[in-house]
Amino acid sequence: MRISIPILSFLLLFLIVVDNNQASFAVDAEISTPQSIAREYARRKQLTQEMDKLERQKQLPAIVSVFRKCTSQERAHRLAYLCYEATLDTPFKPIDLAEIALAETGGHGLSGKAVSSRGAVGVWQLMPVRAKSHGYEPAEMNRDDKCAAAAVKELKTKLEMADGDLALAKRLYCGTGKQARAYDVKIRQYRREILGRMAKIEAASQGS
Repeated sequence: MRISIPILSFLLLFLIVVDNNQASFAVDAEISTPQSIAREYARRKQLTQEMDKLERQKQLPAIVSVFRKCTSQERAHRLAYLCYEATLDTPFKPIDLAEIALAETGGHGLSGKAVSSRGAVGVWQLMPVRAKSHGYEPAEMNRDDKCAAAAVKELKTKLEMADGDLALAKRLYCGTGKQARAYDVKIRQYRREILGRMAKIEAASQGS
């Protein structure tokens, strides 16, 4: 029995297409298994976490630079690192905690011993009753690490009150009324300063 060349070519093409479809189906089946889906989810989650950490770390040199205008180089580094460490695994970034510190005690050398006329204590100026509500003794607010941790908890509380509006949460961190509006202006100014410094540092690194 003879088969013409056109028919033979058609049969070969048909077999190739079937074979490719079967291979594609096998790959799709492998991708859609529970194990492969779990692996892909874990891989993407890890990648997202690594990118988030890098973004947070990029903020630190700029924060140190702005802190340095208020305090020593060593303390600027320490406080910047606390801004990073305290905000890990939270909705906040180091810059959020940094601008609050600057607004609260930037004019007082970012001192851990700063006490306001109303009795707020530490770099992030926690009121004694608020410190206690987060599980800390008021005297612990003189310790930068404890004060940073309490400040993050306080900001989380304000974020819930603000229905997820971070800008409003920061204003509520100060309170309400005229004083809070002035505080909001200061917060935004410090954010612009830190972001501007970040842009300069990045431009300098690309030019080198």
